[in-house]
Amino acid sequence: MRIGIVTETYLPEVNGVALTVAGLVRGLADGGHQVHLVRPRQAADNAWSHTGQSVSTELMRGIGLPGYPGLQFGLPAGRRLRALWKKQRPDAIYVATEGPLGASALRVANLLAIPASTGFHTRFDEFAKHYRLGALAPLVMRYLRKFHGRGAATFVPTFELVDFLSRQHFGNVVRLPRAVDTRLFAPSRRDDSLRAQWGLEAGQLAVIYVGRIAHEKNLPLAVRSFRALQQRLPHARYVWVGDGPARAVLQAENPDFIFAGVQRGEALARHYASADLFMFPSLTETFGNVTLEALASGVPTLAFDYGAAREHVDDSCGKRIAFGDAEAFVQAACELATDCDRLSGPMRSSARAAVEDLDPGSVSASFIAALAHLARAAREPHASAAGLIEEPGDMLARRTS
Repeated sequence: MRIGIVTETYLPEVNGVALTVAGLVRGLADGGHQVHLVRPRQAADNAWSHTGQSVSTELMRGIGLPGYPGLQFGLPAGRRLRALWKKQRPDAIYVATEGPLGASALRVANLLAIPASTGFHTRFDEFAKHYRLGALAPLVMRYLRKFHGRGAATFVPTFELVDFLSRQHFGNVVRLPRAVDTRLFAPSRRDDSLRAQWGLEAGQLAVIYVGRIAHEKNLPLAVRSFRALQQRLPHARYVWVGDGPARAVLQAENPDFIFAGVQRGEALARHYASADLFMFPSLTETFGNVTLEALASGVPTLAFDYGAAREHVDDSCGKRIAFGDAEAFVQAACELATDCDRLSGPMRSSARAAVEDLDPGSVSASFIAALAHLARAAREPHASAAGLIEEPGDMLARRTS
């Protein structure tokens, strides 16, 4: 198939949407499909490119996103997209982001009768509440409902989100599991020399945080949990991978923490695999790709019971805590950290096993199956997209049940 993918963030930008879309693109290209990627131009474009002839990229104008240095949203580009897709018509279009560029893509796709789907990657309504703009949350949800309603299907990563959006009157919501690069993120990346740089000796505990260092990530609970377990294990180290607006204050208040900055590729994989416990206290994730990366790296994971953790974490590879129960989170951190035999042995193996089948190729195959149903529905006037989308949705559920 020839697939058009529209996104307002992409590698080498570091965020869950960019990583997810890049995984889809890679999986589609590896499967022999032609991908036409549409995204804003980036300052780092010279540093990133796809290899091979199956991915072409169309760069659009963008503008910086306030409060997120290095990120931007795409500007409206309806006329240009119409010319592009009339010249080389895609079989289907996937719109990954809800900004002006994504809205333009949906309008043009509908105008040209090209089957279009969308991805729901970010709970912007929850972000509004976290930044004390809760009064805007209903308006945000109204916009999202209208935006995704222009597509024939909305892909989401969890059954939980299927239920939530269905209750919010979104139509044709389909679960598409997230992929994780199990070749890159693997227990074999564990690096004793890196652990030595962190000041650790054999058998001592390294706790890791990976992600944006920002207020919406519930950072005070991360600090509180580590300080509690540190009382039992004084030699434990807390390694922070990432950057963000809260880093400077966090670093000043916690001089014993190790701040590794933004890591990518094999360097990021080594940081994951060299840790012993991944604590993820965020309450604002739509999914949480870092959970899959930690598990693939063989790192037991502590997180709240929603998103990726609900789908993939159980007591064999970590701990899920009732949503928002801070006291239970702290207690679980202490219990896991002091259970050294399980943490360094059976839990590492179980963590890896929990996500081994989520490679980009298998997820992309499911994605293509769903897009093929949408394309067939567009060609057959008597068939509804709603009726056809049920089958790939059921298939995706069965593949990961």
